[in-house]
Amino acid sequence: MNTGNTEKATITDENTSENIANEIESATELTVEEKLQEDLANEKDKFLRLFAEFENFKRRTAKERIDLFKTANEEVLQAMLPVLDDFDRAMVEISKSEDDVLLKGVELIHEKLKNTLVSKGLEQVEVRAGDAFNADHAEAITQIPAPSKDLKGKIVDVIEKGYKLGDKIIRFPKVVIGQ
Repeated sequence: MNTGNTEKATITDENTSENIANEIESATELTVEEKLQEDLANEKDKFLRLFAEFENFKRRTAKERIDLFKTANEEVLQAMLPVLDDFDRAMVEISKSEDDVLLKGVELIHEKLKNTLVSKGLEQVEVRAGDAFNADHAEAITQIPAPSKDLKGKIVDVIEKGYKLGDKIIRFPKVVIGQ
């Protein structure tokens, strides 16, 4: 009888050993599966962050490129502003003369220059005598006693025109304000 019990005990020990081995194997498989899931989640997170960073880079460079195109001509236009001012002064003086043909010729050249600069994005900053002074849009070069009470703190005279390129002012108008 001992032999049967021993065989049963051996079979039970083998079954127990197999069960323990299966449980260890299942636990190992779970930890491997859990580790793979964790690694996958980490890689997904890295990918999403990298993708978001790339999208931000694309947006930023596109904006910089657009800004560069808008202001690429800024230096050339700034160099042309004194020529435009000289033309304005010449127009005032020529209009005082009696020579209509000369006036007409200079007017044509003046308009052509202005139209060319406008086509490149140049706009005049609109400031007139009598407007309220705004330091963000004009530069006060001097103050004089106001000729009338309604001009106190306002623009009395515009000495030099101002210009902007797009939304950026490239030369502030120079004005005289009343005290």
